[in-house]
Amino acid sequence: MILVTLLLLQSRPAFGQASFPYGSPAFRTFVQDSLGKEDKAFYRWFETSLRQKGYGGVKELMSYSKDPKEMSAKLHEAIKKAIPKFSLDRGFEFRETVSRGERQCFLQSVLLAGLMQRSGFDAGVAMVWKNDKGSTSNNGHAVPIVRTKEGDLIVDCSDPTPFMKHQGLYISDGNKGYRFVQPRYKGDAISTYLAGGPVVARGLGLDFLRSQFDFYRGERAPGGFLAAPKTASGLAASARYLERAQKECPENALAVYVLGRVYARQGK
Repeated sequence: MILVTLLLLQSRPAFGQASFPYGSPAFRTFVQDSLGKEDKAFYRWFETSLRQKGYGGVKELMSYSKDPKEMSAKLHEAIKKAIPKFSLDRGFEFRETVSRGERQCFLQSVLLAGLMQRSGFDAGVAMVWKNDKGSTSNNGHAVPIVRTKEGDLIVDCSDPTPFMKHQGLYISDGNKGYRFVQPRYKGDAISTYLAGGPVVARGLGLDFLRSQFDFYRGERAPGGFLAAPKTASGLAASARYLERAQKECPENALAVYVLGRVYARQGK
């Protein structure tokens, strides 16, 4: 087992298989899905908020450190201060960041990983099914993961301190698709990922990331799946977003599952 783990560490590919550096076409797609085509309001807002909080702009922040652990810790601090409010109901929308200063675990993870990629570091996003205390959920949380020489760091902007040790992650296993894994740690860093035996872990793909944004839109639609009371129009909106999420990434099992429950509510 130790030999296999060492060989995996030596030969592992980049964690961030999905390339979406901040400001890139891929990252702009996430923003445009929320704000509309070529809307630059988020970039202007984030730049202004960073300056107001004393970080300079994005360019200045990106030059903070060439060490991935130091850089990710600084981004953890800057994102929490620049986007001060946390909202499960709206924080996955970049437009709500602009209008309300809100964030949620998935948006902040994509943002931090995108900024790390723009700085030249290896980073991606994973879902969490078991947190640091051992509590389980149905992929109820998201985190960015940053690769360093010492191992992979979970940089969780939902926590006051940057580096968390969640016990169960949902990642890509190369060409084998998405799977649940249990990380093992050495200090703050993940030394290996286990699913029966060691696996080569990579971040969620672009199709999954875009699908997950639409999943949250469907889950949180006013009058929709999680609302009380539910309305016919709200459930129709949930179904529309979840159908789109399923088409974007058929492997996003959570979108498929919730869509089935919405259909049941609609009597389909």
